[in-house]
Amino acid sequence: MADILASSKTQNLDLQLKTLGPFFRITARSLDTLNELGRAEGLIRVWLGGKILHLDSIRLRRETMGMERSIFGIGLFIGAVAIRYGYDCGCRTAELLAINDTDLYHSKLVRFYTRIGFKAVHEVTGSTIGDLAHMLVWGGIGTRMDADIEELLIKWCTRIDCRKNDPCLDVDIVVIYNLACVS
Repeated sequence: MADILASSKTQNLDLQLKTLGPFFRITARSLDTLNELGRAEGLIRVWLGGKILHLDSIRLRRETMGMERSIFGIGLFIGAVAIRYGYDCGCRTAELLAINDTDLYHSKLVRFYTRIGFKAVHEVTGSTIGDLAHMLVWGGIGTRMDADIEELLIKWCTRIDCRKNDPCLDVDIVVIYNLACVS
């Protein structure tokens, strides 16, 4: 976790993790302006198969749109803290809903989460009675996605080798490598 936080500081981001019982909040602030750039909220749930990292929401502010780094890069930093926190708490699975506010943004979210290791497990459309529970838990429609936390860590650890000290390496990928291999 210390390495993720240190890497975020090199990108002028201050990441804060706050917990209260099973609930957590991760806040990203610009070190330049001290403005909040985004936040993630969720909780650690105990379930039949063990603990689950439930990622309830990730919100990025409009200020991130004009920044040099992508909003997905900031989201990746926030997500890296969440996944590491879940791992440290003994979670085996991470779950989220790629919300479907608009078709374009939804497809980008699903591609992004798939690329980093999540798998679609259910399309919540609101058209069936079975979707009611999902809609109550997640607050909307979209694609329910899960990831095995250890698989996420192994996937990024084996694919990325940031020890090359290559200045061209994408910092977002280095953060995931640090998440999986160093902390």
